[in-house]
Amino acid sequence: MKYSARSEDIDTQVRSLAFKFLKEQTDRHGDVLPRRVLELGFEFQDRRISLIGPQGIFRPAIIPMPISITSAPIVLGRERPYDDEVGPDGLLRYRYRGTNPQHPDNIGLRLAMQRNVPLIYNHGVMPGKYIPIWPVYVAHDDPANLTFSVAVDDAKLSFVCDGNTAGMEARRQYVTSVVSQRLHQQDFRYRVLAAYRSQCAICRLRHEELLDAAHILPDKHPHGAPIVPNGLALCKLHHAAFDRNIVGIRPDLKVEIREDVLKEEDGPMLHHGLQEFNNAPVWIPRRDILRPRQQFLEERYQMFRDYRP
Repeated sequence: MKYSARSEDIDTQVRSLAFKFLKEQTDRHGDVLPRRVLELGFEFQDRRISLIGPQGIFRPAIIPMPISITSAPIVLGRERPYDDEVGPDGLLRYRYRGTNPQHPDNIGLRLAMQRNVPLIYNHGVMPGKYIPIWPVYVAHDDPANLTFSVAVDDAKLSFVCDGNTAGMEARRQYVTSVVSQRLHQQDFRYRVLAAYRSQCAICRLRHEELLDAAHILPDKHPHGAPIVPNGLALCKLHHAAFDRNIVGIRPDLKVEIREDVLKEEDGPMLHHGLQEFNNAPVWIPRRDILRPRQQFLEERYQMFRDYRP
């Protein structure tokens, strides 16, 4: 599509409406949206504007540049490295469409970079589920490595830089870092809950809104990677108790309640919520590749045993 004053005006309107649409949908559904919501999109001038397409770089026919880029959802059993989408500069790395830098989709993203046009980044957390992040900007083009660098921005912070380019870049780098961390946390949560079929490994509670993905080895531990074998699906009570060494998980996958807590007399919540699970088996995923890693369990259990309240 030829880039004209009219097409520029339409492009601006479409992006503004897209961001408004996403705000409404995430306010209603939460951070994670079903793919069908993004595919259905919204209407503009009697035309349906989708926000995701069959390929990663997507441009609605009505505008001259892509409106979104999409990362592939995680497939259970195929763990991806913690930082595989983030470069040393703190910016997201996004692969070219194919290996030809002159592919129309790559040219479109390059044009978006040159014109500093905001896009949507649809981050796949599970098949059919995406976290849309907006606005994002293509910051750099690296044909040698077939990648673009993408910066996340926050419209609420636009006044901070007051037009200063260096300040704007620093802000976007900071926001990108914060958003990247949140995305990885969401990835971990969805992978773990899916592996545990959305139930607490200790009490079998199935209300997803009351479940967390708990690290066996803490996030800051050298081996505390956000991978399913280092995770447990726990309800909020048992997650808090596990993190605070009130509850331990033995290497034989049995629950152990700290001795002093076992001796307490407090009421039905303490009894039914904690004490009666002592020596109970932990529910684990069926697939071996998703089960808690023995090394992680042994090290975490030793931390539990060494803890002194």
